[in-house]
Amino acid sequence: MKRVGIVDWDTSHVVQFTMRLNHVGELAEDQYIDSDYRVVAGVPGTSEITDADRLAEYRDKLTGWGVEVVDSVEQLVDMVDVVCVESQSGYVHLDRARPFIEAGMPTYIDKPFVINVEDGLKIKELAAKHGVPIFSSSSLRYAPEVVDAQNDAEGVGSVVGAFAYSPASLHEKNPGLAHYGIHGVETLYALMGPGCVELSCISEEGGEVSTGRWADGRVASIRGTRAGKHAYGYTVWGDKGVRSEYISTTYIYRELLKKIVQMWETGTPDLDIDETIEIAAFIAAAWDSANNGGKVTKLEFTMGQ
Repeated sequence: MKRVGIVDWDTSHVVQFTMRLNHVGELAEDQYIDSDYRVVAGVPGTSEITDADRLAEYRDKLTGWGVEVVDSVEQLVDMVDVVCVESQSGYVHLDRARPFIEAGMPTYIDKPFVINVEDGLKIKELAAKHGVPIFSSSSLRYAPEVVDAQNDAEGVGSVVGAFAYSPASLHEKNPGLAHYGIHGVETLYALMGPGCVELSCISEEGGEVSTGRWADGRVASIRGTRAGKHAYGYTVWGDKGVRSEYISTTYIYRELLKKIVQMWETGTPDLDIDETIEIAAFIAAAWDSANNGGKVTKLEFTMGQ
């Protein structure tokens, strides 16, 4: 058995991941991950986002499944082989991940990867220095409907543009699209690939729309919803066709975990860290634009630029 640690238990992902890795809870067996990895211990931590009752609920579930509670990240480093950093706030991810990276441990950092691009670059630098694979992604990137579109060479062909949508509730500890709209941003990037250089964002109480220009001249948009019916989906335009899909969340955790385990096993992340940093730059630029009347704002970091 290979031991998985979880840092900060303030998101439902700690429950969803543990059920699928440890084969516990009320789940259909087709949701299980077939691997040697099991969640064995973690640091529940505190939260500026999740309320105390929800934190207690997550803790009760994990301890009820035999996951050991430890008091510090430093103690956890000596108890596990790999780690998931699950803090809801992206502001703390550099500090939470640092001890594991410095110990040479493969590290998954949940969304949002970081809030500040500078923190993302520091994580990248640390990982390179210690030869540690780092991976971060929204589960929506690996939804079967998104993966199918990526592989639809006959129906879609080469992508010339895209539109993605997702809920985008707000929280000051994850500004703008970082809190929940990142699901739509990841969907957009899964379809378009990296290379956005600038964008504009119009944001109102009920939602926001960001439209970006890629370095190769393509344009794409994301709508983050805060009013009306919520859903996940996309339209993608290709040189062979147009495809629109509603995205089901049924298998998103399973598919993401497959990629996490693959990274732990092979030492190679499915997603280039530079693309993940660009996604953080996209979100930061959208926040800046939204607070400046929709002004066109350049990304602080663009992969390959």
